Amino acid sequence: MNNSVGNTARLIGAGLRALLVLTVICGVLYPLAVTGVAQALFNGKANGSEVKADGRVVGSELIGQRYDLPLKKGQETAEPDLKWFQPRPSNGLGENSVNTQYKLLLSGATNLSGANKDLIQQVKDAKAAVVKDNSTADHEVSPSDVPADAVTSSGSGLDPHISPDYADLQVHRVAAENHLDVKRVQELVDEHTDGRALGFIGEPRVNVLQLNIALKELTDKG
Repeated sequence: MNNSVGNTARLIGAGLRALLVLTVICGVLYPLAVTGVAQALFNGKANGSEVKADGRVVGSELIGQRYDLPLKKGQETAEPDLKWFQPRPSNGLGENSVNTQYKLLLSGATNLSGANKDLIQQVKDAKAAVVKDNSTADHEVSPSDVPADAVTSSGSGLDPHISPDYADLQVHRVAAENHLDVKRVQELVDEHTDGRALGFIGEPRVNVLQLNIALKELTDKG
């Protein structure tokens, strides 16, 4: 009997010691080591790829955001602020219904098929709006010039990038709205166009947030 109790006590003691050691290693030392390496070698990425302007964080280079005018009385959808480069359309799944203190646009696509009538109408409406918004007194946009990313959302609905074609299409409108030279705004787009990763992965792209920060700096100088 005493032998059995002693064996059980030793087993319990060994289990508790193993639990303590593994807790320290896996729950304290390993997370601290991984966090330390991440902060030392990949500080920006480890902290959410934050983008700063005027000494404060204004967003993340990984998450797209809207550039809209304040809602007018009776409006449900804000109008785009045309002095800024606009991102891809965003299609979230609705507002956060769990914690109503925060109104969040959740990540997600429309989940509509290519033949869906609602999606087809959305694309037609979006294309008409892009043509109208980006045509200026001395530059008319043709519907055939509107790229796909100007009228469709990404799979996440939060894509921070647009294609160089969509950025180029907006140049005349942004220049006119900000009273800037078209050539200088085009140079700004070219300067913020990233090529394919490693020269062959993905497509060329423009980060809208970083481009608009550069645009703000340009307009502030003017």
